[in-house]
Amino acid sequence: MKNQSILVSGAGVAGPALAYWLHRYGFHPTVVERAPGPRRGGHAVDIRGTAREVAARMGIVEQVRAATTGARGMAFVDETGKRVAKMGTEVFGHSGGPVAELSLRRTDLAQIIYDATSADVKYVFGDAIRTVDQNRDGVHVRFEHGGPRRFDLLVGADGVRSNVRQLVFGPDEHYLRDLGSYMSLFTAPTELSHDGWRLMYTIPAGNGRPGRTAALYPQLEPGTALTGFFVRSAPRWYARGDTDAQKRIVIGAFENDGWEVPWMLDAIWDAPDFYFDRTLQVVMDTWSSDRTALLGDAGYCASPMSGIGTSLALVGAYILAGELAAAAGEHTRAYAVYEQKMRLFTDRAQKYARSAGDGGLMPDSHLQMRVRNQMIRTLRFLPKRLVRRGMEKVADTVELDEYLTPVAHP
Repeated sequence: MKNQSILVSGAGVAGPALAYWLHRYGFHPTVVERAPGPRRGGHAVDIRGTAREVAARMGIVEQVRAATTGARGMAFVDETGKRVAKMGTEVFGHSGGPVAELSLRRTDLAQIIYDATSADVKYVFGDAIRTVDQNRDGVHVRFEHGGPRRFDLLVGADGVRSNVRQLVFGPDEHYLRDLGSYMSLFTAPTELSHDGWRLMYTIPAGNGRPGRTAALYPQLEPGTALTGFFVRSAPRWYARGDTDAQKRIVIGAFENDGWEVPWMLDAIWDAPDFYFDRTLQVVMDTWSSDRTALLGDAGYCASPMSGIGTSLALVGAYILAGELAAAAGEHTRAYAVYEQKMRLFTDRAQKYARSAGDGGLMPDSHLQMRVRNQMIRTLRFLPKRLVRRGMEKVADTVELDEYLTPVAHP
């Protein structure tokens, strides 16, 4: 077996999932993560289609089910809170709708996979890669804090603004596709009862203001909700680390709006897990360069609008590790097959995401919003095979191979 020592950058979902399979196949992964430990809080993610089979093969389905948020579906509400259109999970099944059966917080899923790997995989928290030098001898890495080390291979699984991608492939602007909107997520206390439904309040464009949606998502902890804001907007300048400026952008976009928006905006200043960013995709012609490969959002982020980023990460991790095992560590061959098997899946997911926010969450008119609501109301009367074919077609793109018998570790 060639190239057994593999450095993985990023301890979210993709990195630990890759480390799980690499260890199973006899490799020796090390995961480095800038954060001081596993992250807490965070927004809900869905495990769909083929990714459900990956989770089953990892043996983590029961832990995932225990951590699900209990979301029953998505309901659009008017200014008074009346539910004017809704989509329940029973209509779409496992993978077809806006809320999958296996829906949980991203950090809870990351913790489950970390727990499944921590005894066998070396994790280095509180550090990050500073420089990368690849040659025939391996990948020579300098860290921000730890001493220099050599690895056989490097995998960037460190998110949409991947440090590894910038170091090896070049600046962000070469690969980021802007989808024309901002999104913000944070946890807030609330006494509002939503019975497990994701509540969405949409305001169409008008009076010089763009289409936008404020949302509340159920959480496991009673008395809390995940607050979401989505607004169509040209890029606004602000210092990257200036969270107060980011919060003012959200407030400016939604101030004086109705429903629950006033208290949601008030809660923004005390949010323990405030997140704000452009809705972006990562589009690349190739996900590998010499001994380095990219995985998940680092190489092919579909954007949060897709609802399928976590599934891309889990399936990608399974295939990348499996192809390295099938090629006995020969990375050039393994990387090429990994890209070939994942390309159609990523293309479909990104195409789906590009249309998700256009008239759904950020409509350009009242007519467009009414058409959206009417379409949702008719879903339960349509044959399920028609209702499910959109997301289901994307989520089930890949058919998993059976890879080599796992190597027993001493």
